[in-house]
Amino acid sequence: MLLQKNDTYLGNPNVKRDGIVTQWTNDEVREYARCMKDPSHFATTYCKIISLDEGLVPFELYPYQEKMFEAFDANRFNIVLACRQSGKSISSVAYLLWYALFHTEKTIAVMANKGATAREMLGRITLMLENLPFFLQPGCKALNKGSIEFSNNSRIVAAATSGSSIRGMSVSLLYLDEFAFVENAAEFYTSTYPVISSGTNTKIIITSTANGIGNVFHKIWEGAAQGINEFKPFRVDWWDVPGRDENWKTQTIANTSQLQFDQEFGNTFFGTGDTLINAETLLKLRAKNPLRYLEGGDLKIYEETQKEHEYVMLVDVSKGRGQDYSTFNVIDISSRPFKQVAVYRNNLISPLLFPNIIYKWAVSYNKAYVVIESNDQGSLVTNGLYNDLEYENMHVESAIKANALGIEMTRKVKRLGCSAFKDILENNKLEVCDDDTILEISTFVAKGVSYEASPGNHDDLVMNLVMLGYFISTQYFSDMTDINLKEMMFKQKMKEIEDDVVPFGFIDDGLPTHPTEEDLEGRQWAIEYAPDI
Repeated sequence: MLLQKNDTYLGNPNVKRDGIVTQWTNDEVREYARCMKDPSHFATTYCKIISLDEGLVPFELYPYQEKMFEAFDANRFNIVLACRQSGKSISSVAYLLWYALFHTEKTIAVMANKGATAREMLGRITLMLENLPFFLQPGCKALNKGSIEFSNNSRIVAAATSGSSIRGMSVSLLYLDEFAFVENAAEFYTSTYPVISSGTNTKIIITSTANGIGNVFHKIWEGAAQGINEFKPFRVDWWDVPGRDENWKTQTIANTSQLQFDQEFGNTFFGTGDTLINAETLLKLRAKNPLRYLEGGDLKIYEETQKEHEYVMLVDVSKGRGQDYSTFNVIDISSRPFKQVAVYRNNLISPLLFPNIIYKWAVSYNKAYVVIESNDQGSLVTNGLYNDLEYENMHVESAIKANALGIEMTRKVKRLGCSAFKDILENNKLEVCDDDTILEISTFVAKGVSYEASPGNHDDLVMNLVMLGYFISTQYFSDMTDINLKEMMFKQKMKEIEDDVVPFGFIDDGLPTHPTEEDLEGRQWAIEYAPDI
């Protein structure tokens, strides 16, 4: 059906303006009904895209793209890890257009790292709209570089990811493109997710290729893959894309590098290279769901108190002004490996009130041995806990030094703590299961001759573990627990060396058997005596 000039939007012959009533044929009614129920049919039959080689062509969906549409439609929260040039973005914008056309009074937000990128994606949606038959178009109220508004009162807006970009909007579907590359992702997601998730039918779609460990995209993806958050994971690997085989892989690696291929096409998350903890260990860290949330959600319990177990509580103190966090980690030092069993995190609690929380949960965990960073506000907490609440099972750095409660985080202490924490985590002597802690570990990077949180992240929880590292390296810890960590790790290394040197066991050489004796590890060693001369 051809429309008159006055029936089109601002003279655009391919876009129907608002308020136009059209007569549908029976076939069009049936097609409209089918498209409403089936986004894949809508995209394949009626959407067009720009091909580099052929120009404007019909959008032929690959099998994995059809499955992606099904996932988008079935789930409220979707996250897609897809290799480079897999068509994840064009698939997503086709779904967004379908959602806007066949749902009334919905606001769809298309967001990217830069506003120009988001507007470019809106341009793809506009191209698809202009090539739709008029019976599928609801009519257009507004169309510009930043938004499209339809007669059904649904609209699509494009913006950069910032805390204020969609403020005041009632967003029904939030789409985040290449989210692993968004610089302020943590700040944006923290401010946006509660608003979107508060609805009953609101949706979030996140797509990206891999880009390092510890960013928000990586955290959400790992949580989704492990089934510990609301997101449903969808993965597109290089072999899912038609035309890509082993020969293509070999040629691509030859033209780039194995590392580049693994990250861009192999969906592999690599560390930045300057994290305290090596990438291999970071990739092995797995978060799990807490047993309980207490203290208004600020305390996560991962394991209940075990009778006769010993616990250490490591405490970091902030000013309680909404910036850095006051935190503590409770570590079970009776288990092997040491185990993270409870985590507290709050950036608003006053240092004057924090001792009460510490006291309550230190007592709960068998009167845990409390180690507090005593710098700045920490001295208020140590004094409050020791003097006011009369909690005595606390670390004293020096018997002769005034105000020696807790640990003063000097450069030397931090250096030793970082080194010991690195050793115990990379050698499987410490089990970490808290998602916030894992994120901080993953973003704890080199800064000069020390380590700190990367821009936009925090390190309050990881500093608990740095204090743990320092504490377990002290003679006091060895005396308290009868654990010599250095000796224990040395024995482990020696055993690994022995296993490498003698991988196949010993061979019977037919010579007489020598007397044996048993070592501390329970192994039998032959005793050879020098021959008489």
